[in-house]
Amino acid sequence: MHDMPLLRDLVILVAVAIPVVIAAHRLRIPSVVGFLLTGIVIGPHGLGLIGETEAVSQLAEVGAVLLLFTVGLELSLSRVLKLGREVVLGGGGQVLGTMAATAAVAALLHASPGRAVFAGALVAMSSTAIVLKVYNDRTELDTPHGRVAVGILLFQDLCVVPLMLLLPLLAGTGAAPGTLLREIGISLLVVGAIVAGGLVAVPRVLNRIVGLRNREIFTLCIVVFGLGSAYVTSRFGLSLALGAFLAGLVVSESEYGLQALSDVLPFRDVFSGIFFTSVGMLLDLSAVAERPLLVGGVTAAVILLKVLIAALVIRWIGRSMTAAVRGGLGLAQVGEFSFVLAAAGRPLGLLDEGTFQLFLAAAVLSMLAAPLLIASSHPVAERLMRLLGARTHDIAADETTELQALSNHTIVVGYGLNGRNVVRALRGVGITYVVLEENGVVVRRGRAAGERIYFGDGTRADVLEHVGIAHAKALVIAVAAPEVERRAVATARRLNPALHIVVRTRYVLAIDELQRLGATEVVPEEFETSIEVFARVLASYGVSGERIREEILAVRRDHYERFRGRERPAGMATGSWPVAAQRRGRQAGGPPPPPPL
Repeated sequence: MHDMPLLRDLVILVAVAIPVVIAAHRLRIPSVVGFLLTGIVIGPHGLGLIGETEAVSQLAEVGAVLLLFTVGLELSLSRVLKLGREVVLGGGGQVLGTMAATAAVAALLHASPGRAVFAGALVAMSSTAIVLKVYNDRTELDTPHGRVAVGILLFQDLCVVPLMLLLPLLAGTGAAPGTLLREIGISLLVVGAIVAGGLVAVPRVLNRIVGLRNREIFTLCIVVFGLGSAYVTSRFGLSLALGAFLAGLVVSESEYGLQALSDVLPFRDVFSGIFFTSVGMLLDLSAVAERPLLVGGVTAAVILLKVLIAALVIRWIGRSMTAAVRGGLGLAQVGEFSFVLAAAGRPLGLLDEGTFQLFLAAAVLSMLAAPLLIASSHPVAERLMRLLGARTHDIAADETTELQALSNHTIVVGYGLNGRNVVRALRGVGITYVVLEENGVVVRRGRAAGERIYFGDGTRADVLEHVGIAHAKALVIAVAAPEVERRAVATARRLNPALHIVVRTRYVLAIDELQRLGATEVVPEEFETSIEVFARVLASYGVSGERIREEILAVRRDHYERFRGRERPAGMATGSWPVAAQRRGRQAGGPPPPPPL
């Protein structure tokens, strides 16, 4: 009978992880936290179900490799370059500011310069997995604070590469300055060779592989690129995960990056789960129990520091105070890549055992607090704004007088694609309008182009009053954030009961609540897309343009009822098409209408 301890440990790990991750899902806690808790429970410092973690740690290193490989595939160098100066400044300011502040505190506690900077790097990272999941669940990805937070997270992910390159230097191995410079030079040459060589060779190789029309060979090649690059960097004394990350960036630049990502994701999900579980196994609960006040104090200090610096940076790049506070609270946790950095820095002596346990405890607690901090970000921002008496607009006194004198004008909230199209139409027919936007860069560009656009939060009564809502004819809410839409409608209706409020929203299901809050008309993207789809389907059947227009008018006249699954009025067929319309089609001798969409 063969004894395979590693297989036994994996069975225990997965068996315990399943109910824990299910519970995390039910509680709307990200799976990363579930895996960390699994490790705490089954590890040598918990129930002791897995006493020897060396073999599991080796699998966890493979998980870190695949994790960074997929992150590289998702990032794409060209995509990052398109993010623009604003995100680069925001991300750079957040990372450097947090590192500097943390390093200063660590230095005051008598940490060596290398360890102080390393501590700053660990604290600077935030959790992409947690923030994206919570923001997506709360439909906040397209809000002002959501967009800037995501941009900063992408910049943080890119910073993993230079930070890993700096680890040997921070460790201060005692080598002469010349030796250190030579090692850094070799590291940069290796990184440059992998990127430059990959950008030339990978597309050519994949072009030939795709020509074979064999999915298995394609997947094997992608895995070889990732693991091969990791092996090359490890041979030069660099991190395995760093090589995998570089390989992911290179592959993402080819036209096959999306397919490569879909092939690798299943492996990533399994092995990254093992990685985070192995990290949880390292947490010594008894060490935490001996100093709970210290653990709680460090966790609170990390959260407060990250909130403060992120909020200041977001405000500095031109976002509103509300977006700054909410974005800061969203980025207040320690990230998964902090664990990757800690795993790489620990063997170099950058973390002793006591500091490592303190870091693990604070990191896990900050991750557990992340969903609660994000959920409370709006009321916290509102209360802080009232306490500080902060301005929510940049409208000068003389401009306020001029705007309040306007009458019968339209207020447009949001200057994205939809907002710009509305403004173009209003300008074309000579209707006076005012635009409110929370992106400072967009406001500056709009003003430079001669637009009547102001930096301001369109959900706040004082801002709407400054742009003359009392005498306005219409309000157009052209943002893609359900929470913003609801608050803007409710506030505007209270300020002007006769106002014609038109809201652009994403989903049909949002119509009821927006109308209850006071919206006059709601235009859901989901619904308008469905109209375009069925119009094109009807056209493909040879249905006349006039008939298609009749059907579109019928759908809109029914006030979206058939798309919202309500009880249909008399004369409505079971599907999406009116009985009368079906009857007209038979009488006309034309083709039958297509089945309901």
